[in-house]
Amino acid sequence: MKRTPLKLGNMQHIMEVYDTMEWEKVGPREIEARSFEIITEELGDKKLIPGTEWIVKRCIHTSADFDYADNLCFSEGVVEQALAAIREGACIVTDTQMARSGINKRALARYGGEVFCFMSDEDVAQAARENQTTRATACMDKAAAMDKKLIFAIGNAPTALLRLHELIMSGRLRPELVIGVPVGFVNVVQSKELIMESDVPYIVARGRKGGSNIAACICNALLYMLDDRRE
Repeated sequence: MKRTPLKLGNMQHIMEVYDTMEWEKVGPREIEARSFEIITEELGDKKLIPGTEWIVKRCIHTSADFDYADNLCFSEGVVEQALAAIREGACIVTDTQMARSGINKRALARYGGEVFCFMSDEDVAQAARENQTTRATACMDKAAAMDKKLIFAIGNAPTALLRLHELIMSGRLRPELVIGVPVGFVNVVQSKELIMESDVPYIVARGRKGGSNIAACICNALLYMLDDRRE
């Protein structure tokens, strides 16, 4: 495709606009801290559930979406329960490689935990074909067979939440925490509501919003509440 050369007049206009902009002088190490200051300022008098503030603000920081101050739902005592589970070596199971990549695995490893995503496993693909389910559903079945304390961080597939609900209700699985934040339109809202009706600790983004980045963000928020080292 032929590109149109940038005309000198256009460049001059861009530079004039650039020169009129107000820029904050913030060093590389100060950007995150300054971002959280802005978030706190813009939240104003908004009342957040005590103990959840760091999680909510990190979700806003990740997405630049202040709706998370209203749509994040927390079961009673969930933050304390989640932190205790991590300290006791709980592992995290995600439904996407993106979420797995975004979680600070070194921070989790300090407590003996690992991060798993089974979406690319051949046995999962085979089980999904044989049972005519999604891979996300098959992933939950594989996780249920693990002899470990488990935290589920679901940011993409509502079918994963639906299967988790079935496994919980049948007594085959008792998660330490379900982070239910899939994004989308088909069965997303309903699957989240099911998790909130289950008798398990949960952090859920009510409605259509969420995503793998939000799932990873919530995991990291919990980890950094225990230990703020980021390496």
